[in-house]
Amino acid sequence: MERVHPTGVERTFGEEEIIVSKTDLKGRITYANDVFLRIAGYRASEVIGQPHSMIRHPDMPRCVFQLLWDTIQRGDEIFAYVVNLAKNGEHYWVFAHVTPTFDASGRVVGYHSNRRSPDRGAVKRVEALYAKLLAEERRHSDRKEGVQAATRMLTGVLEESGMSYGEFAFRV
Repeated sequence: MERVHPTGVERTFGEEEIIVSKTDLKGRITYANDVFLRIAGYRASEVIGQPHSMIRHPDMPRCVFQLLWDTIQRGDEIFAYVVNLAKNGEHYWVFAHVTPTFDASGRVVGYHSNRRSPDRGAVKRVEALYAKLLAEERRHSDRKEGVQAATRMLTGVLEESGMSYGEFAFRV
């Protein structure tokens, strides 16, 4: 897959629209609705079977994705602000609700994500936090160390505020 480079141009989508995707346990896309395909700028044949990270924007802190994955792999849901990268390099912010999908016996068999258009004021506040987290990640030559350091920073911010990330996502 060809690497997409950010253009700095933001695209938006309607408040009534919901971006939906499903993945397997490894994060490979198994379903993408028409809104996802239109906003991300891909055809279904280009995304099905691909890692969901194909739309990861380089300005999205990895520590937030680590928190997201840790949460859903435990079988819990999470709400998070995410900036994604469209095929043409434009970016788009979403307020994501990611949940595990369970089979009849209660085993996690995949993940389901619904994304809505976020509150613009919240995006401005989240951008400031994410810029600090990203700077901390990039300050380290070892990617893993950077993610760990930024995770400690994020944990500190949340502890100071007395909130979980989920609570933070609704109050930001």
